[in-house]
Amino acid sequence: MKMILNLTCLFFSFFASAQNDSFYLFKAERVFDGESMHTGWVVLVHGNKIEAAGPMTFKLPANTRIIELRGATLLPGLIEGHSHLFLHPYNETSWNDQVLKESRAERTARAVTHAEATLMAGFTTVRDLGTEGAMYDDAGLKTAIEKGIVPGPRMIIATRAIVAKGSYGPRFSNADIDLPQGAAEVGNKEELEKEVRTQISKGADVIKIYADYSYGINGESEPTFTTEELAAAVAIAKSSARFVTVHSTTSEGMRRAIDAGVHSIEHGNDGTEEIFKLMKEKGVALCPTVAAGDAIAQYSGWKKGTTPEPARITAKKKSFAAALRSGVTICMGGDVGVFPHGDNAREMEMMVEYGMKAPDVLRSATSVNADVFGYADKIGRIKKGLFADIIAVQGDPSADIHSIRNTLVVMKNGKIYKEP
Repeated sequence: MKMILNLTCLFFSFFASAQNDSFYLFKAERVFDGESMHTGWVVLVHGNKIEAAGPMTFKLPANTRIIELRGATLLPGLIEGHSHLFLHPYNETSWNDQVLKESRAERTARAVTHAEATLMAGFTTVRDLGTEGAMYDDAGLKTAIEKGIVPGPRMIIATRAIVAKGSYGPRFSNADIDLPQGAAEVGNKEELEKEVRTQISKGADVIKIYADYSYGINGESEPTFTTEELAAAVAIAKSSARFVTVHSTTSEGMRRAIDAGVHSIEHGNDGTEEIFKLMKEKGVALCPTVAAGDAIAQYSGWKKGTTPEPARITAKKKSFAAALRSGVTICMGGDVGVFPHGDNAREMEMMVEYGMKAPDVLRSATSVNADVFGYADKIGRIKKGLFADIIAVQGDPSADIHSIRNTLVVMKNGKIYKEP
C-alpha cells in the first residue's frame, strides 16, 4: 500500500511538473494585446504564464508545441463584467420562480453548466454580481473551478449582494407573507456595515449594493440608501482592499453613489451627460448592461426589427451615447443570466450597435475590465508575466465585432480547453 501511495504521489508530481514545464507558441494573423492590434507577433506560453509576446526574436525552447492560426486573431481571455451564474433566462423561468421554487441544488447544477458555457465562449473571467437567493454558493463554485473539479472561468464574486429592507424581491401584495429574498436585507447603517463584513468573511471579492430599486409608491425606481450609508460601506470595503459596485438606474441614486466613493456603477439607465462627467471626474466606471434591457423588452413582447422600439430602449441608447461623449470609463458586462450564459458576446455586439467603436469594446472586455476590477497584474492583456488566459477567434473582431463569436482556441491559466 505504501508503495502504491508513493507511486501515486510521484505520478501527480510528474504531471504537475510537466504542466509547469510546457511551452506553447501561438502564431496568428494578428494579436490584440488588450490595448492595440499587432501583426507579425507571436505569443509564447510557459506553464500558466505568458513568457513572451511580440516579434519572433527569441530562441524557441525545445519541445514547444506550435499552434498555427491562419486568418485568426489572438486576444486576452475576455472578461465578463456583470454575470449571474445562478440565474437563467427569464423567458424560461421568471426571476421570482427561480428564487422561490428552484432548489439550491438545482441552481448550483445550472451554475456549473453556465460556467462551462461561459468559458467555452472565450470568457475566461467573470465578475459575478450576486447569487440572487443562492446564498454563498458562488464561493463554493469558485473553489470547485480553482481546484479543477469543474471547468469554468476565473470568478470575481459578490456573494449575496445587499439591499435596503423592503425594497427588493420577491414580493407579493400580501403583507402577511415574509418571502425569501434575492439579496441580504439591511435596515440601517449599522446593519449595512455588519453585512459588508459578513459578505467579506464568506468570500466576497467585491461588494455589490443596490443604490436604488423599483419600490416607489407606483413601482418607480427610487434611491434606497443615503450617501452617508453608502460611504460607510465603501470605507469598510476599502479597508479590506475591496471595491464597492452599485446597481443604480436613477440619476439621484447614481449621484449619491458617486459622492459616497463607489468604484463602479451598474446599468446607469437614467444617467445624464452631467452625471457621467461627474463619474469621470471621480474615477467611477460604468457597466451599462445594454443587452439585458434589450432581452427583457423582447421577453415582454417587443418584436425587434419589426415593431416600434420601446421607450426604455430609446432612452437607454440616449444615455449610452451620453456616456460615450462624456469619456467615462466603460466596462463590458451584459447582466448575463437575464439572457443565456455563453451568449456573453451579445453585449459586445450591442455596444457597437449603440455607437461604441469595436476596438474600444475589445479594450472594455479585456484591459479596461482588468484595470477597473483590480486584476491588471494578473489578466486582461497579452503581456509577459501575466496569466496565460488567451483566446483565438477567426477573423478580425476590431473590424467586425461579430467575429468575437468565432472562437478557435480557449486557454485559461495555461490549460487549453478548446482548440481547432
